[in-house]
Amino acid sequence: MFFDKAAKVGMVDAGMQKLRRLTVPGAWLLAAAGGACLRADTATSMESSTRKPAEPPAKVEKSDAEWRAKLTPEQFRVLRQAGTEAPHGEIYQQFRKQGAGTYFCAGCGAELFSSKEKFDSGCGWPSFYDPSLAKNVTTRQDLTGGMERTEVLCAVCGGHLGHVFTGEGFGTPTDQRYCINGVTLRFVPDEKGQKAAPGP
Repeated sequence: MFFDKAAKVGMVDAGMQKLRRLTVPGAWLLAAAGGACLRADTATSMESSTRKPAEPPAKVEKSDAEWRAKLTPEQFRVLRQAGTEAPHGEIYQQFRKQGAGTYFCAGCGAELFSSKEKFDSGCGWPSFYDPSLAKNVTTRQDLTGGMERTEVLCAVCGGHLGHVFTGEGFGTPTDQRYCINGVTLRFVPDEKGQKAAPGP
């Protein structure tokens, strides 16, 4: 028995509408139209996922002279020249004592990490297992110094923050260690559980 094209399309549409109405948790469904095997909860979530991706942050660009006027010499060396601060320094000791709060970029003020994602790795530099605001943190391959690493940068101003390492066995939710230079961060403690905004 043959069907015309319009009838076929109507049957497929009706079948897909029925598929979308199924919400049995854990059930596996076969979508006849595409021949794909989908979980019912997956099909439902795919249909309802209409949120737009996060907008990329507005870029902050300054000349070297402007950065030098804004930053301390050590901040400029690390943020703008991809330097590395000494481990276990005074800033690291302060970091270990800091309570609930948010860490912002010392260069542009973009939110980067929070105390919720920090952990004590014992490496001598501030460690986080994930950014608090992913769109403000970016990575790229770093082949300097005869090593292959993943560099972490502020996505807003392009400042060098440190490096991220994976699979070191720390048992964090992401199995990652964002090893960040303390001088690149500005800590703002929470006030009564509310995230505080960075100062000027």
